[in-house]
Amino acid sequence: MFSRSKTDSPAGVTSPGVTPDQVTSSSETAGAASGKGRPTPKRKEAEAANKRPLVPTDRKAAAKAAREQRRIDRERTYQAMQTGDEKHMPVKDKGPLRRYVRDYVDARWNLGEFFLPIAFVFLFATFFTQSRPEIGVLVLLGLYGYLGLTLIDAVLLWRTLKKRLLAKFGEVPGGTMMYAVTRAYQIRRSRLPRAMSKKHGEYPV
Repeated sequence: MFSRSKTDSPAGVTSPGVTPDQVTSSSETAGAASGKGRPTPKRKEAEAANKRPLVPTDRKAAAKAAREQRRIDRERTYQAMQTGDEKHMPVKDKGPLRRYVRDYVDARWNLGEFFLPIAFVFLFATFFTQSRPEIGVLVLLGLYGYLGLTLIDAVLLWRTLKKRLLAKFGEVPGGTMMYAVTRAYQIRRSRLPRAMSKKHGEYPV
């Protein structure tokens, strides 16, 4: 009356006709299904590659290569300033207008280019006038007087050069005056880019 139904099977008892191998196979399939969604090995490798830093692993070699490249660039720039090759010159020296400014300043006798040698002579002379202060004062006044003459000469240089630039190029970009005056105060042989005209008086057309 209260007997157990034949359809109920106790735990661990397989149904008739089902072998233990089939039960094991079905459990493995279920386990594989439950693990679905995990990244495949190839996907893991791709993600790991994306997480790698972009900087080179050998920092010393990279720094050495960068220093070598900077050295090569400096040498190339220096050679360009010696030969007049504007392709590798600094940006501030490129262009026909800057070339015209350099050629004009180099062709002119500028009082500023003699200022450093003369200043050295005046300062050297002060060491021999320490016992005669009045002579030392005259030496310093002479130095300041020459400095004033160089400033007047620089003003005359710029007035003439500005007219030439406006007539030839139609404009005078900012910084051109300082570029010209600074070059005028440099000794001619030490100017960079190097003076292309061999003589004074060879003004550009």
